Amino acid sequence: MKIMIVTDAWKPQMNGVVRTLQITARELQALNHSVDFLTPLEFSTFPCPTYPDIRLSLFARRKVFQRILAADPDALHIATEGPLGMAARRFALQHRLPFSTAYHTRFPQYVHARIGLSPAVTYGFLRWFHAPSSAVMVPTEGIRDELLSRGFRNVVRWSRGVDLEIFRPQPSRRLRSEPPIFLYVGRVAVEKNVEAFLALDLPGSKWVVGVGPALKTIRARYPTVNYLGLLDQHELAQVYAAADVFVFPSRTDTFGLVLLEAMACGLPVAAYPVTGPLDVLGDAPTAGILHADLRSACLDALKLRREDAAAHARRFSWQAATEQFLSHLHPRARSAALPPPLPDASRA
Repeated sequence: MKIMIVTDAWKPQMNGVVRTLQITARELQALNHSVDFLTPLEFSTFPCPTYPDIRLSLFARRKVFQRILAADPDALHIATEGPLGMAARRFALQHRLPFSTAYHTRFPQYVHARIGLSPAVTYGFLRWFHAPSSAVMVPTEGIRDELLSRGFRNVVRWSRGVDLEIFRPQPSRRLRSEPPIFLYVGRVAVEKNVEAFLALDLPGSKWVVGVGPALKTIRARYPTVNYLGLLDQHELAQVYAAADVFVFPSRTDTFGLVLLEAMACGLPVAAYPVTGPLDVLGDAPTAGILHADLRSACLDALKLRREDAAAHARRFSWQAATEQFLSHLHPRARSAALPPPLPDASRA
């Protein structure tokens, strides 16, 4: 099957959305499907306001239309709600082409944290965007229930996995600082709530891996913390293996792929009991501690066994997640060409 994936999130960004799409494509190709990505790399872009690391595509509609026509995909998946996603959605509606979508990021909470806009407004836009989708793919049951309660339809589960060949227990002295070592990995941005971790009174030392729009401010505010920039996956695995507790302070993530990566390396987790950590840890209190008091969670996580964290992560397979993804696609009925456009469908 020829699958086209349209995404506004792509390299050089390194985040859970990009890694999920890259690994899913690899798994799809292993199953003899072809994958064609339509990404911002093909367009002139400008930095997203308040988040310059994200590039938004300019004047995308004509080229998006041309690319989809040329690709003539069997199935179209729109991964993001940005300019490319909007253009692909418009094309699909005009040409009566079935498509699926994904809800990777809790934008209502992110936008509220950044500019104070009511989440109700953003949810209204997202309901409109995803309404024509044959399947709105979400990573957890918690997010599925949340969207259904807000009036979304056709919401289905698309879980995540972890690459156990890369992320595995191993000896490592990558982090040379006073033990115990508490580690955060991810975007350094206001919606990630990183300061809730850095402000804690904890023994030992703290490390932050990642970049983002709040990094300069946070480095100035917490100069005794150790900072690393972006790392490739093999370096990141060594960092996980060298730490004692992985601290996940976010209250807004839909899943938290880094949780799986950390546990796969034998690193217990400390997090708030919110969507994402609740879904990933599930019924495995031996793999991490969820507590409304993040300091208590960090200290209690020090008592957990690394082998229990690794064992829990092994329950998550990218092969199973990709089979879920495939099952939710809506391949079109093949014909000589895509049907002609409907002149009024762009209003949907």
